This record gives sequence, C-alpha cells and structure tokens, in this order.
Amino acid sequence: MKPEETVDYNIKVAWHAISRMYNTQAAKHDITTSIGFVLLNIDQENGTPATKIAPLLGLETRSLTRILRSMEEKGLIYKQADTQDKRSVRIFLTEEGLRGKEISRQTVRHFNLKVREKIPQNQLDIMFKVIGQITSMIEGKTLFDDFQLKQLRSESSSTESRPL
Repeated sequence: MKPEETVDYNIKVAWHAISRMYNTQAAKHDITTSIGFVLLNIDQENGTPATKIAPLLGLETRSLTRILRSMEEKGLIYKQADTQDKRSVRIFLTEEGLRGKEISRQTVRHFNLKVREKIPQNQLDIMFKVIGQITSMIEGKTLFDDFQLKQLRSESSSTESRPL
C-alpha cells in the first residue's frame, strides 16, 4: 500500500498543511497555532481550570504546561487559585489574551468559511462522520486487540541463510 493510499497519511498531510497555514497567520501576531487554540478554549468571564484545557485540545499535560508558561510570559494569560477549590488553578485571559483570542477566532472562522464555499455540506458531513468514527475506534483502545505482528523480513532472511 502506498503512503498516499493510507488513512493516517492523508489525515497527517491535511493537518500539517492546516497547521502551517495557521502558524503563518499566527506569526503575524506573535503567537502560534497552539497558543491560538488554547486562547479559544479559555472562558472569557470565568477563566478555565488548567486541568480542563489539555483534554479539550488533545494535548499532554507537559506540552500544555510549556504553552501556558509561554503565554504567561507573553502577557496573554494569568493564573489564579480557584475560589471553590484552592488546589486548582484557573487560567484567565489578559487584555492582550482577549485580543489574541479574537484574532484566532476570526482566523478559524475565515478558514472554515473558505472551505465551506468550495466543499458542499454533504461532503463535509461525510468527512465529519468518518473522522468521528476513526476517533471512536482509536479511543475505544481495542483497535489492536487482534493484531499479531507477522515475521519481519530481516528475521526471515537471517534464519534462511543460517545453517541448521
């Protein structure tokens, strides 16, 4: 099977193209795609618990910690102890963070509008359904339950050339 015939290759290529496009736009405003997605997921009025952000974006906690540190250094966010649960930290947007969120929101909307102008809704519906099904299969964690690795080529050639 050629790489371009595989599901994962096509998803990866599309995502990398989207990510590069967003990074080009984000760089004009001194942010990154990752920062833009975090900004979009922070509640403007109540802030958002830091522990809720990583799962929303499919990020590892370590990655989010680095992004949040960078965002704090850029003056986009500030952290505050949760009033209900002192062990928890909430992330709030600064004025600069609100500006970045609006830039991110408009950029995402523009991209989606342009895609929707070119691709009919019924085709997008099929794509959303298929992507949802693939995600469910992966999150079900049973995809490889019946997987058995076949003998590797290097193993078969080394045993064939070895005298018994």
